[in-house]
Amino acid sequence: MTPRAPFAERGGPLRGVVDLATGCYPAFLFGGPVGRQVPVFHFHDETPGSLRPRLEYLAENGYRTLTCDEVAAFVVSGRWPGPRSVMLTFDDAWASVYTVAFPLLREHGLRAVVFAIPGPIANGSSWFVTREQLAEMQQSGIVDVQSHTRWHVMMFAGREIAGFVTPAFSDEPLLNRPVVSAALNGRLEFLEPDALGAPLYVRRSRMSDGRRFLPDGSAAERCREVAARGGGADFFRQPGWRETLRRAAGDGGGRFETDEERLHAIRAELAESRQQLNEWLAPHEVRHLALPWGIAGGLTRSLLKACGYETAYAERPLRRRGVRQGDDRYQLMRLNGKFLPCLPGRPRRWFLTTVGAR
Repeated sequence: MTPRAPFAERGGPLRGVVDLATGCYPAFLFGGPVGRQVPVFHFHDETPGSLRPRLEYLAENGYRTLTCDEVAAFVVSGRWPGPRSVMLTFDDAWASVYTVAFPLLREHGLRAVVFAIPGPIANGSSWFVTREQLAEMQQSGIVDVQSHTRWHVMMFAGREIAGFVTPAFSDEPLLNRPVVSAALNGRLEFLEPDALGAPLYVRRSRMSDGRRFLPDGSAAERCREVAARGGGADFFRQPGWRETLRRAAGDGGGRFETDEERLHAIRAELAESRQQLNEWLAPHEVRHLALPWGIAGGLTRSLLKACGYETAYAERPLRRRGVRQGDDRYQLMRLNGKFLPCLPGRPRRWFLTTVGAR
């Protein structure tokens, strides 16, 4: 059986079924009232076709959009923002948050939070907004920029080989590709689709309680050489290619990081993200965080306050997805943006009609 991350760290249909069966989804998804809670919705790389009708729904039904500070005041101090209050969040700061979401928010008189990853932005990645665009959005009063860690790291966390880089790896979401090097001048390097044949191991978020596994690079070199000699992408059309690569990888080798290395890496992801964003956006101060993939291990949670964060958005398995007064401020729950039309209003939809939506 292929090794996998713990169930609590996995998404997918099965996780959705478990959440539904255990009552994690709020009543308003099924035609009920919202009650005294703040629904917080998360979006990612959006298109006008997916985002516009959802923002129109909020505007036409009189919803008010909140900042992270306003939600924190409700959670910690009980300062109720009133009915029909929601928070919209956009993770990662993809380029579309500036070209698509920002103008649509302005058009509809709404606000949103952008949880940004400053590492790739600082490197000038074309997939994400620029630091100038991030500052423009923050200064507009329409966007509240907060942290999504510095690099949004996925890491190897097991010794057993779980697979290999094949041509299909080019379809792997950019932020799901595991880190393969330590920081060089503050920069991390991630596994790329051209590394055909390289072994893959169990992957977990850097913010989990997992311990990073650092494979012996010689195993990857041998496997990549075998794939290259076999014709690159054509190698993976040959029968028995998996067994061939497993023999080439051998015992693999490598080591797990030490406790000190793990602590340093997690603290750096939290503290350096906040520091970088504060420098870019001064006098704005970043005080809130969304954990990548919603995963927050015990060590990560223990560091949040010391790193200057007042709240964090993360998964709490088997807990209801809505923000209430008195919730754990470092594990606030969000809902997928596709459920936004389930809010009271016209024309209202409900859970089953939104499940397959993007």
